[in-house]
Formats: sequence, C-alpha cells, structure tokens
Amino acid sequence: MPASTPIARWEHFPHDADVGVRGIGATKDEAFEQAALAMTAVITDIDLVQAREQVDVELDCVDPEIQLTDWLNALVYEMATRRMLFSRFSVRIDGAHLTASAQGEDIDVMRHHPAVEIKGATFTQLKVARNPDGSWVAQCILDV
Repeated sequence: MPASTPIARWEHFPHDADVGVRGIGATKDEAFEQAALAMTAVITDIDLVQAREQVDVELDCVDPEIQLTDWLNALVYEMATRRMLFSRFSVRIDGAHLTASAQGEDIDVMRHHPAVEIKGATFTQLKVARNPDGSWVAQCILDV
C-alpha cells in the first residue's frame, strides 16, 4: 500500500433506470461501509439521520461480490421491516463471514423527506476489487 492512505468516500454513478452506488475505502470493510452510506444517500440526506439505535447483521458468503449484495439487501430488509434509516455502519469481514452493525433511527417523513424506496441491490455492474493504489471499491446498481 502506498505511504498515503486513501480517503474513504462514497459516490453515485449514472445508470439508465436505477441508481449506482460505489463505496471506496482503505480496506474492503471500509468500502462496504461507504457503499451502505451511498445507499442511504439515495433515500435521504445522511446528515438528517441520527444514530439512535443499533441493528446487527451477520452473514456468510464466500464470493465477495455476492457478499456485497447480501450486505446491502440485509440493510434494505432492516429498513423496510423496522421502518428505519441508517447513517453509521461498522463492517468486519473475515473471509466468508461478515459481521456488521448499522446505527440509525425510525423514519420521520417530515424530517427525512425520503426520495425513493430501494427494492434491492442487484448484480448489475457488481464489483468488489482492490484498486492499483491499494484502495478497495465496492459497487452495484440499486433497483429503486
């Protein structure tokens, strides 16, 4: 890895009908966290979501790319069933095992102004890989 550590960030990228999310981080764990932040940012302004309650997620998947969609889809499920939004994420990946927490709060339509409902993370433009600079990227298209 180069002397300077890449700065963690997330971004959206264009897609014809849906929304692409991309997480970039110094580690694969961090890239997954950033991808989750990008997903929340599709729905609302992340700064409006307070970290009041924690939800834990565990899953096993040997394929890192499918592991990303499983992670994001687990969050979609938690958001839908708990009627919550999340703004802080902590991910630990140990081989096929992912252990994570998401912190957030109940959806307040008047404060959060949710823009869309995410149906799920897809395999379209799915990628989890290490970049030449040593940083990690985790991306896919969200069905909205």
